Amino acid sequence: MKKLPKLNWEKLNSLIPVITQDYKSGKVLMLGFMNQEALEKTLKEGKVTYFSRTRKKLWTKGETSGNFQLVKEIFLDCDNDTLLIKVKQINKVCHTGHNTCFFRKLK
Repeated sequence: MKKLPKLNWEKLNSLIPVITQDYKSGKVLMLGFMNQEALEKTLKEGKVTYFSRTRKKLWTKGETSGNFQLVKEIFLDCDNDTLLIKVKQINKVCHTGHNTCFFRKLK
């Protein structure tokens, strides 16, 4: 496994924000959070696993819905505290049935 640069886990109480993007269209699909264990599982299995802040446990996207996110590429931002994961989305993204969690226009 490729050695990752040192991530700044401490900056956000051991959780790193993760922007998930469709690898073909570039559409932003969702924002989630990962702890170190979620990132390791994502790298090992090739399916995006987040840390659920409400359930306080790991959550592989699609484990109950079948709406998996298959990892294509992972990028680290310049401050080592945010990830961008490009995925092949299987089925819908949002629990509301939309193709992105960002479907409500504010302005």
